[in-house]
Amino acid sequence: MKVQILRAKDSTFIAKGESNHWIVLDTTEEFGGSNAAPKPMEMVLFALGGCSGMDVESLLKKMRSPIDDFRIDIEAERRDEHPRIFTKITVRYLFWGEKLDTDAIRKAVRLSQEKYCSVGAMLKQAVPIEAEILLNPPKENS
Repeated sequence: MKVQILRAKDSTFIAKGESNHWIVLDTTEEFGGSNAAPKPMEMVLFALGGCSGMDVESLLKKMRSPIDDFRIDIEAERRDEHPRIFTKITVRYLFWGEKLDTDAIRKAVRLSQEKYCSVGAMLKQAVPIEAEILLNPPKENS
């Protein structure tokens, strides 16, 4: 796998991978960026959530376990000193539906966490990742 990172302006970069899709990475103005795109560490969490979400969606379809909707919220703690690596990641899976199969949902999340999500498997080598499952929680506008 290859990616290319090009400096757009100061600390704002654009990146393109083998999929031929461009993304923008940025930082705050305080550090020379434009504050106009996600920071690299946010992108790591986006990748983790996207990877696991695609796994869970696929696994629940294969198990024929219907859900009306689901969302993943991720929170990460970071060190204060440099490098400001993650010290803990919590992945919260929220599911909505009238006939949720709790066992299938737990299995899908577990399989994503333990077997299929490459991003999570790589991150687990460096930081603890906890998973939480919430069924039919109140919906927020976040």
